[in-house]
Amino acid sequence: MFRQNRILFFVLTLIIGLIVGLTVATKFEINPKVNALPQESALMPQASSVDFENIFINVAEKVGKAVVSISTETTQKAGGPRVRRYYFGSPFGNKDFEDDFFNRFFEDFFGNLPEREYKQMGLGTGVIIDKDGYILTNEHVIQDADKITVTLPDGREFKAEVKGTDSRSDLALVKIKADNLPVAILGDSDLVKIGQWVVAIGNPFGYMIHSPEPTVTAGVVSALHRSLPRTTRRDRDYTDLIQTDAAINPGNSGGPLVNLKGEIIGINVAIFTTSGGYQGVGFAIPGNVAKKVVNRLIQGKKVVYGWLGVSVQELNEKLAEYFGLKEKQGVLVSGAIKDGPAEKAGIKNGDIILTFDGQRVNSVRDVLKLTGNTEVGKKVKLGILRDKKPLSVEVEIGERPQNLDNLEESKPSLGEPEVKQSFRGIAVQELTQDMIRQFDLEEKQGVIITNIEPNSPADEAGLQIGDVITEINKQPIKTLPDYQLAIKKFKHEDCLLQTSRGYVVLKAK
Repeated sequence: MFRQNRILFFVLTLIIGLIVGLTVATKFEINPKVNALPQESALMPQASSVDFENIFINVAEKVGKAVVSISTETTQKAGGPRVRRYYFGSPFGNKDFEDDFFNRFFEDFFGNLPEREYKQMGLGTGVIIDKDGYILTNEHVIQDADKITVTLPDGREFKAEVKGTDSRSDLALVKIKADNLPVAILGDSDLVKIGQWVVAIGNPFGYMIHSPEPTVTAGVVSALHRSLPRTTRRDRDYTDLIQTDAAINPGNSGGPLVNLKGEIIGINVAIFTTSGGYQGVGFAIPGNVAKKVVNRLIQGKKVVYGWLGVSVQELNEKLAEYFGLKEKQGVLVSGAIKDGPAEKAGIKNGDIILTFDGQRVNSVRDVLKLTGNTEVGKKVKLGILRDKKPLSVEVEIGERPQNLDNLEESKPSLGEPEVKQSFRGIAVQELTQDMIRQFDLEEKQGVIITNIEPNSPADEAGLQIGDVITEINKQPIKTLPDYQLAIKKFKHEDCLLQTSRGYVVLKAK
């Protein structure tokens, strides 16, 4: 009995001892399994809100010193005050005669009225990219300026000289006479990802803020490879832009968009707005585009772009189906410039460009980017599809002309058509010399659409009044009889129409 009590006492003592030992060990964190989690966390530290704020503070301090305000002065001329003339009727019933008579009368009596000059002021932003005073900005900021003044964040002012411009990319390089200036570094914009944090730095609203120190705003990259429609400046090419929600306002043009390392990934160029102010959609020219332009401008060289000499359009589902494509790969050639690189190589209307020098082509933007970045004179192979057969064509890239005419034609209503022969909702009339002159049409032959029935195949295909049809299923349409023969021949088939705005597929009913 006594022996059993001793054994029981010993077991209880052992159990109590283990419990106490475990408690002490846990309290003093000497269990190796308990230590594993803190050790693993130490390898992946989580940034606190203070650390995150410091990142933005450091970027603002580092890059802000290199961001400058640019003010411009441009001389504009306006005609002298016009003399009000009251017309009481010409004895000949001819107003042209009356205008000419009074013009000569006032010129003889008063002389030629002098033109008045006035100064137009402009404001923008720039960023110093070289310690010797080279500053990158938008071309539209300093365009046609007679005087350019650069104000540094510390308040010092310098007269600036234009060292080079490239209107197509909307970039310019100006220089001030100063040295040992703070600079910002151009980063690799190809590494930019949607959703990453960015900082926009500039001088919004110019002198309204009465301070030379730049403004800093933060946001994220909202999208990549954005394009903007052409403006009245036909030589501008706003494609492949970076979109951001970092606040960009008037006056920010030419300022840098930077990553959290303080590297320039873009040059702010435009905002989308319905009110004239910030609405969360801003755009920047990629930093790698700026690198290419800057490298040539600093050397005093002209910025050149590769050129194919073709008009191309996107493929939609109907076009892809018509050409027998399983997917919407490639772009459709809707026109080849006479004696251009593509025409010399044998590229024809209706060809589909599938690859460019081994790289897949998915959109018009791909063709523009690949061609523009290709060295002039280089021979590249284009993979094309012609009559549903694959071909390889070698093209020598040319230099894009300075004044390439890309004007979009106005398509006014032509009134009641003379010929009311409807084909899948289309009424046409033969193109006459009077129409060509009146509407300044590039097409010299063909038939012009004068009416489209609502909800017809033509309406669904996107055809418009004023479109000129020049080809149906590769059959040239030069006259009205050509058109009439074609619509009879292809009465029950899907038709590929070439028009003044490109190709469309007109489905059979």
